[in-house]
Amino acid sequence: MRLVQFKETSGAQHVAVVEDAETLLVLTGVSSTRKLAEIAIKEGTTMIAAAKSRMGEDRISYDEVAKSGRLLPPITHADPAHFLVTGTGLTHLGSASARANMHTSGNKAADETDSMKMFRMGVEGGKPAAGETGVQPEWFYKGDGSIVASPGADMPSPSFALDGSEEPEIAAIYVIDGDGNPVRIGFAIGNEFSDHVTERQNYLYLAHSKLRACSMGPELLLGDLPSHVEGTSRLYRDGKVIWEKPFLSGEDNMSHTLANLEYHHFKYDLFCRPGDVHAHFFGTATLSFADGVTTQDGDEFEIESSLFGRALRNRLTTQAARKVVVKTI
Repeated sequence: MRLVQFKETSGAQHVAVVEDAETLLVLTGVSSTRKLAEIAIKEGTTMIAAAKSRMGEDRISYDEVAKSGRLLPPITHADPAHFLVTGTGLTHLGSASARANMHTSGNKAADETDSMKMFRMGVEGGKPAAGETGVQPEWFYKGDGSIVASPGADMPSPSFALDGSEEPEIAAIYVIDGDGNPVRIGFAIGNEFSDHVTERQNYLYLAHSKLRACSMGPELLLGDLPSHVEGTSRLYRDGKVIWEKPFLSGEDNMSHTLANLEYHHFKYDLFCRPGDVHAHFFGTATLSFADGVTTQDGDEFEIESSLFGRALRNRLTTQAARKVVVKTI
């Protein structure tokens, strides 16, 4: 089952089951996937069961909602500060080469970079035996819920950015229950969107390169993630595809288990605050930047996987410069 969040023309928010490619079945008595998760937790049931028990009779056009710009991210929070967006890198079996080459200096071979060393650590220790703790992955913070662009909306890139390129990834979505336990409610296809030119200058700039917008959805996949996921990432310019490449995800194509990545995120008490929402990106191995593509204003990113239903599409837009003034009082 897959869910979407959307707004009515009046602004009221709703949740709907994706009945087919053209039709959304609106749920009754619940206005967000977060509220549906809270109901499921309270009732001791699954997201699928909670959704099934709230299926109404109202059906609406999926295309109409999408074309009018009323689709929302698959998870939201009334207070964006309580929606944390994070991720892990160097987790996919094909992810090391491009990253290592990005961080290679003239006197340091690609297989000697810190990135390659961390990748090998994941290959050797990212899938621990049951009951054991695996090696911790690279981890990064992207921002709070305010940086999540809606499906179909512009993807804002800062005026100071040196690049703005897609990263097709899967994001897991969580809510923290009243006892401080993380509860995974589903998965979404995502565009983690980063500044790879800034990162290439020095891998210690990774944190700067990640602090910007991202997008995910529009659909929230309920249940478990298959071990093998296939998708396609595309870049459009003036309505034409200028770059296209398949990508793979799922544990069969990763150097870490999802459980290991989840443990190393939620082992911190800071990330187990009751009521918070988390979207955690699991990394990628496919980048247009790695193939020498330079994006420009107006380019459109499209990330698609049949497992996640409708494709995620966003248009690159450079933000106006903002003067930073620090006051002293």
